[in-house]
Amino acid sequence: MANKDTAPVTPEVTTSSEVAPKAAETSEAQAATTVPVAAPKKKKSKRSVPSGQVHILATFNNTLVAFTDGNGGVLTASSAGACGFRGSKKGTAHAAQIATEKAGHAARQQYGLGKVDVFVRGIGLGRDSAIRALASMDMQVERLVDVTGIPHGGVRPKKARRV
Repeated sequence: MANKDTAPVTPEVTTSSEVAPKAAETSEAQAATTVPVAAPKKKKSKRSVPSGQVHILATFNNTLVAFTDGNGGVLTASSAGACGFRGSKKGTAHAAQIATEKAGHAARQQYGLGKVDVFVRGIGLGRDSAIRALASMDMQVERLVDVTGIPHGGVRPKKARRV
């Protein structure tokens, strides 16, 4: 049953004079979209960071080295594991030296890093060798800070034994 409130639908009749301009408009639009217009790309300027920071985390199992700008934004980073050392060899002084050299060369080539403040954390074997690697790369070490956490107060003692 049809509803009385609805009006009957009649198809619209278009003439051929109305169809021809629409066809012309669509062909122009298709032609415009098929021809890509190459926008000139700007060359990315090379960022220069003449002085920054080096953060060294030396644990017994690995050594992590990160070169950062003055605000702490990481420029380059490396670790003994990323340099191909596996297992117990990651914690050695030689692995720390290689990791520092790898990250240091990348920081010098990409950003022109020359002067650094060194922050060392941890008690691993790679502490000294990572700093020596910086000196051998002709990086000028302006400041050397040990930021290793120091326990204070210790842990809570066990309860007294009941008798």
